[in-house]
Amino acid sequence: MDGDILQHLTFMNVPAASTFRESRAVIVGLPFDCGAHPSRIGSRQGPAAIRQQSLALERGDEWSDIDCFKVLNVVDAGDVAVRPGVIDASFEAIRKAIAAIAGAGAVPVTLGGDGAVALPEMRGLHEVHKDLVTVHLDSHTDAYPADGYDNGNPFLRAVEEKVVDPAASFHVGMRGNASPPSVFKLARDLGYTVVPQRDLLESGFDAVFDRIRQATRGRPVYLCWDMDFFDPGCAPGVCTPTPGGVSAREGLRILELCEGLNIVGISVNTVSPPHDPSGATALLAANVVLNFLNLMARGKANSPR
Repeated sequence: MDGDILQHLTFMNVPAASTFRESRAVIVGLPFDCGAHPSRIGSRQGPAAIRQQSLALERGDEWSDIDCFKVLNVVDAGDVAVRPGVIDASFEAIRKAIAAIAGAGAVPVTLGGDGAVALPEMRGLHEVHKDLVTVHLDSHTDAYPADGYDNGNPFLRAVEEKVVDPAASFHVGMRGNASPPSVFKLARDLGYTVVPQRDLLESGFDAVFDRIRQATRGRPVYLCWDMDFFDPGCAPGVCTPTPGGVSAREGLRILELCEGLNIVGISVNTVSPPHDPSGATALLAANVVLNFLNLMARGKANSPR
């Protein structure tokens, strides 16, 4: 990656690698945050915490006998060399790294970082997957009106830059006083389908994800998993904890409902270690990553490279 990647402890001790031609899934850390929150700054430390907690996990898939690490030849590319708070240079480094991984035919599995990393990730994925759509699981739309670039507006800028098609894209799980109706309206005016937490619970997980699979059928999907999609009771160490989210059990079930989506990139972000003293949020994030790899391996086990 020409010096743009820094090596660290790897996720679940998978091999470190800087070339990805033989891999279908590549772990990469994005230790970046804008420093925009008045008090909860720390998600730049998220990738290290997720990797550390991943060492407590055991390989295995409760749904099959498939070893995802062998099927996918999972490697860890280390961290992109970003500078927290320095947006232009950091976004360009992230875009370049994601495009390189996707261009090699692998799925980038990123560890954030705050929600701002979604924009350069979508830029990089769009270079390879022109018909890109997104499924964004979060307590916020991250399509807020604001000048410039920050963790509140990556999905607004993505539409403006035409790196994602909002007409087949979804925001799921929005709730709380940080997401007033006017923000939902803005996202909908941009073309996104917004499924607030209330609608997710009333319609049911299966019905919502049946709708998502139908709308995104065959198209490349960027799955953006903000850890505050979970309730702070199980994921307290996030940038903006918002009560009323899904439980750990519900969230991991929702991940299984992503089966059938053509996921070309996944971001697991907003773990903030200074607000996660027990490591519970980072451990749950590591489980999301492992369960996604298992899900991906089940779909890829019998398919050609």
